[in-house]
Amino acid sequence: MTDDIDDGEEAFAESTLIQAIENQIEADEPPAARATFNKLTLVGYEREEILQLMALVLAHEIDAMLKADRPFDGQWYERALRALPDLPEDQA
Repeated sequence: MTDDIDDGEEAFAESTLIQAIENQIEADEPPAARATFNKLTLVGYEREEILQLMALVLAHEIDAMLKADRPFDGQWYERALRALPDLPEDQA
């Protein structure tokens, strides 16, 4: 039964991250969000795949922020977005 709870929490977390990415693209904040989405679209990635890749980057930064008890690193986040489809090393 704990697997069901973990799966549900994971699905909720993923949908929350994807919603955050969609909000960033729509608001053009940070600008790297829309630029990355457009770049990956141009090279043939599907929308859902792009959103998942971008959500992985956001999750990586949130996790690092919480572990180190530090503020969100927007500069790192934008660099990591622009590096997609290459993921941060420990996400690959």
